[in-house]
Amino acid sequence: MPHAPRFHRHMLAVAALCLIGITVSGKAIAQSDDSPSFKVIAFYTGTSDQAHISFVAEAKEWFAKMAKQHHFKFEHTNDWSRLTNDELSNRDLVVFWDTRPESPEQRKAFEEYMKSGGAWIGFHFAAFALTPSAYPQDWDWYHNEFLGSGQYVSNTWRPTSAVLRVENSDHPVTKDLPETFDSSPNEWYRWELPLRENADIKVLVSIDPKSFPLGTGPKPHEIWHSGDYPVVWTNTRYRMLYLNMGHNDIDYANNSKRDLSHTFGNEHQDRLLINAIELFKKSSSQ
Repeated sequence: MPHAPRFHRHMLAVAALCLIGITVSGKAIAQSDDSPSFKVIAFYTGTSDQAHISFVAEAKEWFAKMAKQHHFKFEHTNDWSRLTNDELSNRDLVVFWDTRPESPEQRKAFEEYMKSGGAWIGFHFAAFALTPSAYPQDWDWYHNEFLGSGQYVSNTWRPTSAVLRVENSDHPVTKDLPETFDSSPNEWYRWELPLRENADIKVLVSIDPKSFPLGTGPKPHEIWHSGDYPVVWTNTRYRMLYLNMGHNDIDYANNSKRDLSHTFGNEHQDRLLINAIELFKKSSSQ
């Protein structure tokens, strides 16, 4: 038996290596399983209105940063031809940054995606429609039923901050937000249809009367002195959220493209959007 200790040492060494292998293998599997499963795609155009182009550039950076911090897979594209049933079947959340789809095929694919339980976040000009204009109201399901807002009617000018009021503090999107907060500067929209009279629409945030007068003109109708203006809402028949934010202030006076304001980086606005993403992540996994 003189070689028994050497044999035992050899077997212990083999066992140790096996354990190490299992540990390493297990770690590799854990890392693989830990890869983001929630997939987000943002569509944009980004070719007109420097205020919208500025917003899109900012949104690209913010969403990429949030994807790392909140563990989701993110990509953006200005190729609207990718808005197909096949593409959307592999996406958990679709974002429209500055426009809407225009072709009948793209619109049909998006409507089917939403009616099948897909999730959507839209900003500012993504809800715009005005007849006559380059973006006429020629999509009733989207503007009248889904968004509930109908056509654009008017807006404030210039982009200015507003005091926003949280109307439903129990909703997951408004979790941990104060009763009122100051927004980032924005061009605020007024809509054709009365959102509060629509039983499917839940207004989450609106402009607080403390904001008035809102806007600086120079045209009198660009300054709001009173009224009811929802700016963040959801349609309870769909997994969706619309935010009127998305128009940065630009140095128009000097005919410059220089940014004078930013949409992201506002603590409470950012929190609202993060809450929405987390809500859609949670509901997608159920």
